[in-house]
Amino acid sequence: MSQDQTSEILTPAAVAFVTGLTRAFAPRLQTLLAARATRRAAFATARPLDFRPDTQSIRDGDWRVAEIPRDLLRRVVEITGPVDRKMIINALNSGADAFMADFEDATAPTWSNLLDGQVNLRDAVRGTISYTDPATGKSYALGRTLATLMVRPRGLHLPEAHMTVDGAAVPGALFDFGLFAFHNAKALIERGSGPYFYLPKLEHADEAAWWNDVFDATEDELGIGRGVIKATVLIETLPAAFQMDEILFELREHAAGLNCGRWDYIFSFIKSRRHDSDAILPDRVQVGMVQPCMRAYTQLVVRTCHRRGAFAIGGMAAQIPVKGDPSANAAALNGVRADKLREVTDGHDGTWVAHPALVAVARETFAAHMRGDNQLDRMRDDMHVTPAELLQTPTGARTENGVRLNVRVGVQYIEAWLRGHGAVPLYNMMEDTATAEISRAQLWQWLAHRAQLDDGRVVTRELVARVMEEELVRIGEEIGAERMQGGRFPEAVALFDSLINAKELEEFLTLPAYPLLDDLTPHIVVTT
Repeated sequence: MSQDQTSEILTPAAVAFVTGLTRAFAPRLQTLLAARATRRAAFATARPLDFRPDTQSIRDGDWRVAEIPRDLLRRVVEITGPVDRKMIINALNSGADAFMADFEDATAPTWSNLLDGQVNLRDAVRGTISYTDPATGKSYALGRTLATLMVRPRGLHLPEAHMTVDGAAVPGALFDFGLFAFHNAKALIERGSGPYFYLPKLEHADEAAWWNDVFDATEDELGIGRGVIKATVLIETLPAAFQMDEILFELREHAAGLNCGRWDYIFSFIKSRRHDSDAILPDRVQVGMVQPCMRAYTQLVVRTCHRRGAFAIGGMAAQIPVKGDPSANAAALNGVRADKLREVTDGHDGTWVAHPALVAVARETFAAHMRGDNQLDRMRDDMHVTPAELLQTPTGARTENGVRLNVRVGVQYIEAWLRGHGAVPLYNMMEDTATAEISRAQLWQWLAHRAQLDDGRVVTRELVARVMEEELVRIGEEIGAERMQGGRFPEAVALFDSLINAKELEEFLTLPAYPLLDDLTPHIVVTT
């Protein structure tokens, strides 16, 4: 990132736009985050999650979201990834219908990563993006047929400490959204598309209403017309599963659909029920999409969306090609096919993949079972999901291997994140922050509740400490001593250990990790 490119993104007008959004909406955001804490306290006193009695009329009402733009009517395969330059080019060229450029879980929020990402997306929108790999000399450029661009800003909880307004850090969500919308909304519209977003980690319809007001203010300020911004909401928290109708209703002028954010949903299941001894999960690899609670959640997404004329997008296939092992690669692809078969037969309109090699696999599976561009006509009136079904604890074994996998993946992901990498290939999967969140939250849950493994042993600090020591040796053997010593493993191990042994479960690991990631000295200071 050159200084010239930075100045092209952080223009006085762009900074003023983000500042205006911050002053208008940051105080209300703090109130929403405080409300999250209040609800967490209520969950801790065993008040069960349920559908809201005060919004029954919304759930029963006959309303639909606004008309969806033409280039969002076919979303059979969506690919996701970080906002680095090569990834953006490959994803847009991948043959997928849409590409979600991710400022959130797949991008470590260093100042350079964020600004590079904005430069890269600006160039992609205008068709000028190109890249030459310095190691191989290979050049990358856009092809003729491109995926529709969508952007995921950071969650509401994450700050952007490099820019302060009136003495407080700008919300990361407003920084990412504001800069992209300011620089690209009109250019996208001129090219026959529009500013399309994914909204992560919402917990309540009030948060959707906040985003809707941000969209209204942005459309008014930029003069692009009401309802031009479209958003798909990730249902990736347990509380949000009880407010799908309400979330769509609050965003109905801007809503394009809901997505099953499966990995964060499992993390939220643990987090929301952290004090419930009846909600202790088995090994995380056993919490698959055929578990009753996951079936209830995903099918409720389909039923809710199709009643409202919105798209129901399935979950992520995180597999990546297994090089040098044809049988393992075939097994991985068969797993993807089975997962996508479940989604298309349940009525989903599309699905997610993490690697271009999976685009054709997912498309073929959907094409074999879906006529037309989507399945909005499948109403799924046969589905009547109850709170008990959404809250049913997954079943399966708890094993030492489960402890080991959580340690091995959690530590390695955090170490890579601290080096600035948000999307990390580990054991033939493309992992992002959600996997590390599940790994550390599950170990915290097992330790806090003294969970019993299938062999009768209790998960204790001593057991986990021994496993940690042994798994670090294994990691060193896998990646080599030089890489181990040259990385940030001591900090990653210390953070992981503090998270799993904390008295209270930390809401997001990225909050205590953020100061370790980057120099947080403000680069932009705006005062009245």
